[in-house]
Amino acid sequence: MTNDSALSERIRPILATWKGASERRMFGGICFKLNGNMCVGTWRDSLIVRLDKKDHEKTLAEPHTKPFDINGRIMKGWALVGPAGIASDESLVMWVEKAAKYTESLPAK
Repeated sequence: MTNDSALSERIRPILATWKGASERRMFGGICFKLNGNMCVGTWRDSLIVRLDKKDHEKTLAEPHTKPFDINGRIMKGWALVGPAGIASDESLVMWVEKAAKYTESLPAK
């Protein structure tokens, strides 16, 4: 099992309780959506999270986070949480639920 597959297996039960959850391959990993909007994803062994752009700097101040810039361009409102930041189930749930709450506030696609 690849690192992103193992992480995806940990994410699925967390998002299973959210209405409108779906998934598809993107960014070379798995993208989890809510109501058609990207919420979280896997990239190598890290978690991609979608959060409010106004909280971008606050998010990046959190331990084990860095800008999401896999294509060389930093995307505000997105962050990459490294393996140490999602090692425990509690920390993964916290990040996924934080992203899901924000994503749920967006208009459905």
